[in-house]
Amino acid sequence: MRGSSLATRTMAAALALAATPAHAAGEPRHEVTRIFLDNDFLGPGQSNIQSLIPLLRDERAVVIGIGVVTGDAWVKEETQHLLRFLEIIGRPDVPVYPGAEMPLIRTQAEMRDWEAHWGKVPFKGAWSSPRPGRTYHPDDPSLVPALPEGAPAIKPSGENAVTALIRSVRAHPGEVTIVAAGPLTDIALAIRIAPDLPSLAKEIVLEGGKLDTDMARVTGNADYATDFNFLFDPEAAHIVLTAPWKRVTVLGNVSSSAKATPELIDRIGAAGTPVARYVKSYARLGQPLWDEITVAVAIDPSLVTDEVVAKMDVDTLPGGDYGRALVWKDEVAPGRGERPVHIVRAVDTARFLARFEAQAKR
Repeated sequence: MRGSSLATRTMAAALALAATPAHAAGEPRHEVTRIFLDNDFLGPGQSNIQSLIPLLRDERAVVIGIGVVTGDAWVKEETQHLLRFLEIIGRPDVPVYPGAEMPLIRTQAEMRDWEAHWGKVPFKGAWSSPRPGRTYHPDDPSLVPALPEGAPAIKPSGENAVTALIRSVRAHPGEVTIVAAGPLTDIALAIRIAPDLPSLAKEIVLEGGKLDTDMARVTGNADYATDFNFLFDPEAAHIVLTAPWKRVTVLGNVSSSAKATPELIDRIGAAGTPVARYVKSYARLGQPLWDEITVAVAIDPSLVTDEVVAKMDVDTLPGGDYGRALVWKDEVAPGRGERPVHIVRAVDTARFLARFEAQAKR
């Protein structure tokens, strides 16, 4: 029976985790961290899916759930890419919870109107126009195109991401690190339903909050310098940033500090394992390792070599700055519920890359 097989695999995974040393040679000791990851899993491959490599291959992390939110693609399609990856690497035991299909307020029509006044957003995630080599379908949220990596046989949980997150945090008060590497719709909805959620979580780590990116959009890749996760659902970002978390860590600009270079992907691919073959086949060369770095820092904060603590919020007023992250010193903050945020400014990129490569080869 499938249920019996699933129980056997889950027990095997738990025993393997217990038998694994608590730290790798040359790595600092670090406590085991329970993680609920919420992400927008555009696939196959690329940064969204690849964020599961440190999550599932680092012995210091225990994944208690994965939420899926519309962002880079629609949630139904994202869920299928995620499930297929878990199937390929032999982790069908990991619980997957589909979440919000739409942002809280922002719509595709409103974004078109905004662009007419304030300039184009090059990458609009699920709302992106169809293009060669891509499967965007902005006007059909329920469509799941044929997956290059094949359709999964396993299914997601019948529980949605919002209630699963609330249940998981309440079951382990003070122990769960929430990692949000996509738009913050699921997290904001959870806070509105369960206002005690932030005080019960250990911390939240966000991939978003890019600052001072105007010149980077002019001189470099405009997609890579756009704060998509905040821009896609600004109201959700505001709700999350002003909630009473014990600790908020933001990886905005620094999440672009390492890229999927051809050399890195070739070294990984040469290992020939299921994960390595998947990365070799589907990694997007030159793309920053945004979500991989975010998950790695959530597991091992010692990767951070420089940070600043400031108040942060997102502009939700109509205008050119709608969706833009704003920061202040404490004494000049407007006092609308802003919280101290640990803004990561630098990470030990060499140590991150070495560990990520080793994890992806396993």
